[in-house]
Amino acid sequence: MDALVLCFCLALGLMHTTEEKVLRRGRVPPHIVFVMVDDQGYNDIGYHGSEIHTPVLDQLAGEGVKLENYYVQPICSPTRSQLMTGRYQIHTGLQHSIIRARQPLCLPPDIPTLPERLRQAGYSTHMVGKWHLGFCRPECLPTSRGFQSFLGSLTGSGDHFSFQSCDGTEACGFDLHDGNRPAWELKTAIICEPNTRTPLFLYVALQAVHTPLQAPGHLLRRYQTLGNRPRRHYAAMVSGVDESVGEIVSELRERGYYNKSVLIYSSDNGGQPLSGGCNWPLRGGKGSYWEGGVRAVGFVHSPLLKRKGVVSQALIHISDWYPTLLSLAEDRDSDSSHLDGQDVWGAISSGLPCPRTEILFNIDPVSRRHGEVDPRLLNVNGFGIWDTGVRAAIRAGDWKLLTGNVGDGDWFPPQTMPGGPQQWQGMEKRRDQRGKSVWLFNVTADPYERADLAEARPEVVKVLLARLAEYNRTAVPPRNPPDDPMADPQLHGGVWTPWLGQEEAGDEGVDEEPDNTNRKARSKSTCRVCKLRALFKKVGTRMQRAALFL
Repeated sequence: MDALVLCFCLALGLMHTTEEKVLRRGRVPPHIVFVMVDDQGYNDIGYHGSEIHTPVLDQLAGEGVKLENYYVQPICSPTRSQLMTGRYQIHTGLQHSIIRARQPLCLPPDIPTLPERLRQAGYSTHMVGKWHLGFCRPECLPTSRGFQSFLGSLTGSGDHFSFQSCDGTEACGFDLHDGNRPAWELKTAIICEPNTRTPLFLYVALQAVHTPLQAPGHLLRRYQTLGNRPRRHYAAMVSGVDESVGEIVSELRERGYYNKSVLIYSSDNGGQPLSGGCNWPLRGGKGSYWEGGVRAVGFVHSPLLKRKGVVSQALIHISDWYPTLLSLAEDRDSDSSHLDGQDVWGAISSGLPCPRTEILFNIDPVSRRHGEVDPRLLNVNGFGIWDTGVRAAIRAGDWKLLTGNVGDGDWFPPQTMPGGPQQWQGMEKRRDQRGKSVWLFNVTADPYERADLAEARPEVVKVLLARLAEYNRTAVPPRNPPDDPMADPQLHGGVWTPWLGQEEAGDEGVDEEPDNTNRKARSKSTCRVCKLRALFKKVGTRMQRAALFL
């Protein structure tokens, strides 16, 4: 965690090129630093009343604009995909789940990413941290999708200190990369000559506070009085994030970037209560479409804000950053009609009316078997408009509608945290999910989703079901391929790395052999061996699993 954050100054030092487009424009647009935190709960920041100490974040948010009607997706990859593309996941084929480490899947190559567009606008683009948007082919890597430099992890989680990452129990490997090569020794050169004329886009995607729950001793000692061990470690990790963001801001000040910078802070989804997170008083958590899973911690801090020290209730979604940041970069060359995001800078900075009035959280057709339709859920619950067995969620104005299996709807009060899960007897249980497939809430009047109004307001349900049906007509088929055994790091020098198209790439970044000619000559023969090894390992794993049930 700390190693990656400290290396962010790499990006500050790499801006040695002067872009012609910036010079032609006559003035430098703002530097943009986007900090994304992994699995931080709504109640896991000081200014929301948490017992976790976050003085740096509290101050930055207090001097900027707190976003208190801000939404993301309930899990990692969908949130990150919408930040990078400005499009809902129904329009990228990522409706169903995260992108798993062994899955031959990544962001669609034909959709321009935010860093690609910013580079075209003259920005220097750099990333530190967690990618989690697929890496099956070299062209899926961050450095192939618009970032000039990348130091971080490709998978969804891993050890914060050793950088070992496992997908299940049978596939583990090293996951720290410098560009397209494994960063075994973190030998990245850091150039300390700043070039503030070239605008910077720095994406700091922290893996903290995602499991495994690991923190240095000096942070753990701050929370010795917390009786719940997961909560204690989680709190220490949040404090580590707080310190790291403070270091970033200090570097921006020292290097002369701060006065022309915009800092955006965002969690990627709700906290996981069973892993120390807390979303109270919101309902649900990570993986669910209840408010605790999708309403995020977020704020903007910048000397360029026209109003500061305020709380914004503007309806904002993670996909909005794409057009908003392009607008700040003065990149208005392309048609934005294909985007699902809206430019919300006027609402944030000046308090202007927000252009967004509606958010489609998701429509997941893979949440039920293909071709399966329950006539009762379609014709009775769904008024003949929508099969309410499909997992979906939408918000329009004050109203939020959910259908299908939208995840755990419990509330997790913070006072239940000491003692561990076996002693959480006072935890509030959901009372309205058995046998139900549609819920309606006025989340402005009832942000805690305690009063289901689906039966009382059927006319609102019908309108929102119709909106789901309209969105569904624009959806692309979900891309959800099975895992590929060839992705196993043990077939690639113990490293998580692209495994498709490597014959052409010569296994670059894994094989340390200096002779490129010999390396390429060996690639086809070793590939055949790898396939056999993968097959044997897959069969062996299945036999081991079967033996457990004999």
